[in-house]
Amino acid sequence: MQLRKENILIVDDDVNILELLQRHLQSWNYHVFKAISVKEAVTILRDTPVNLLITDLKMPEVDGFELIKFVSEHYPKLPKLVVTGYPSVQGSLEAIKSGVVDYLTKPFTKDELKLALDKTMVASEKNVLQAKNSSEEKQQGYREIIGNSEKINTVIQIIERVKNNKATVFIKGESGTGKELVARAIHYQGKFSRAPFIAVNCGGIPENLLEAELFGYIKGAFTGAETNREGFFQAANGGTIFLDEIGNASLTVQSRLLRVLQEKEVVRVGSTKAEKVDVRIIAATNSDLQDMIQKQTFREDLFYRLTVVEINVAPLRDRKDDIQLLVEKFLFKYGVEYKDRFLKIAPEALAILERYDWPGNIRELENIIQRAVIMSDKIVDIAHLPEHLKHSITFSPEALVPLKVVEKQYIEKVLRATGNNKTKAAEILQIDRKTIRQKLLD
Repeated sequence: MQLRKENILIVDDDVNILELLQRHLQSWNYHVFKAISVKEAVTILRDTPVNLLITDLKMPEVDGFELIKFVSEHYPKLPKLVVTGYPSVQGSLEAIKSGVVDYLTKPFTKDELKLALDKTMVASEKNVLQAKNSSEEKQQGYREIIGNSEKINTVIQIIERVKNNKATVFIKGESGTGKELVARAIHYQGKFSRAPFIAVNCGGIPENLLEAELFGYIKGAFTGAETNREGFFQAANGGTIFLDEIGNASLTVQSRLLRVLQEKEVVRVGSTKAEKVDVRIIAATNSDLQDMIQKQTFREDLFYRLTVVEINVAPLRDRKDDIQLLVEKFLFKYGVEYKDRFLKIAPEALAILERYDWPGNIRELENIIQRAVIMSDKIVDIAHLPEHLKHSITFSPEALVPLKVVEKQYIEKVLRATGNNKTKAAEILQIDRKTIRQKLLD
């Protein structure tokens, strides 16, 4: 029999079922990873390339449906097989809608499992064999760039244009907007994804060390240089180097970067010998490089070399339609990590998040949701948000609208959050159903 190398993750709170599945799968030469909870499963998914998920549905705290939802959003190419002891028509329909290929009822025979397994593997896109050659970074892909807004769609469209060539890309955006996620997507979604991706924070390395770290050095080049050492550019050869906060690079480093872009070669500190490198450069900053050019702290010729293709990552205040999706992502991430369950957010708390201006962007939002999850049990509400958030809501003049419009928009949001359950919405809003109908008609 040909040796299989696919990794299969099985998730069930019943250890007897896990052992049974493991024996069957190993007899067919699959590599098996076991998890007794969704929290364990998520950890394995983040650390290990997985080719197939087999999960139970009925589990304590976070159930299998939430795991399926998480996998569908973050690992959409990963095939899913459900094994459950509580079959139902509604359950099977929900599972299939979420991308589950087959639905196996306990107890099952070894032959039934084999049929379901083969069906799932064959039905998965590209036979799922590409997953075993993918790194975790590639699995993340665009799923880490959360949002459906026009600004995010524009970013993804540009990524699609540049991912399969080595054109230099310049990413501009405020701190916390996700510039490195964009850089990683460019690399790992393209045809050079198997080559190295090296991220360098130019603002996080002391100025006197950055030159040596980027380009390498030879023995004796300076005090402490006891051996020859490659730099980040040599390490990234064939792949991509991401230079974050490029505005922090000294003029000496800028001059060396210009040589890399023009000549495709680097010279180690202390050496005169040039080394050829084949590296795509992606640079990013939250600084105003045009202003730095005027002040002669950034080279104009380097600026034009770096900005062959520009990507502008919008601040969160300009893409507030994406806040709910981001909140759901962080609620799941930290709910599973800290509580072993999937938390929800109260509509009124979400409304505050959507009105806030987010000077710290996505990083600030993630930190606030992380704290809120720790402080809450099952539902994040206003009480779990920091005080400054509740009292720092600002409105631009063009955003001001009549009160009845705000009321109507908020009522519609609450109705969506409650599945159009007017009774539940009335309880949350503390008004009666008749008032809801009237305000929607106004």
